[in-house]
Amino acid sequence: MHIIIDGYNLIRQSDFLRHFERRSLEAGRQALLSQVSSYRKSKGHRITVVFDGWENGSPFEERDRQGGITVVYSRRGEKADEVIKRMVLQKGEEIVVVTSDRDVADYISRKGATALTSPEFEEVIVRAAASAAVTAVAERFPEKEEEDDARESGNARKKGPAHRLSRREKAAMTRRRKL
Repeated sequence: MHIIIDGYNLIRQSDFLRHFERRSLEAGRQALLSQVSSYRKSKGHRITVVFDGWENGSPFEERDRQGGITVVYSRRGEKADEVIKRMVLQKGEEIVVVTSDRDVADYISRKGATALTSPEFEEVIVRAAASAAVTAVAERFPEKEEEDDARESGNARKKGPAHRLSRREKAAMTRRRKL
């Protein structure tokens, strides 16, 4: 799975990352890359973070690697949204794009990729970090296996007709579960 992130969009949607960006753009970028790098280490997904360089950046698109993450700066005159759209067209694997930009999300969905809002992805990162912490503690202090009698009793009954998801909704749900 390849996760493509609209960098400044995620920074500006996150209270935590926005705090760093207030100091400087570089501090905001580094805080984001640090968080995403930790997530990549625990999940192993291929991740690309795209930043806008359109106002005062280089006349050429620049690429860098940091903490196992590909970092792309759009060229002067081009927004990160355009770079992301171009990357989705060149897809060769499952792609999840993290952006809260409705125009980009709609375009991505039409091309068969999955769009995730910035707050949703931040929640995924936080859950992954919490899960990694719990796993680390559990490995240090192993417990005896206990059976959960409530789940095995089978008292839960469904009522009414089931709601069936469309193929597109099923595919999107499958991609989200893999996060």
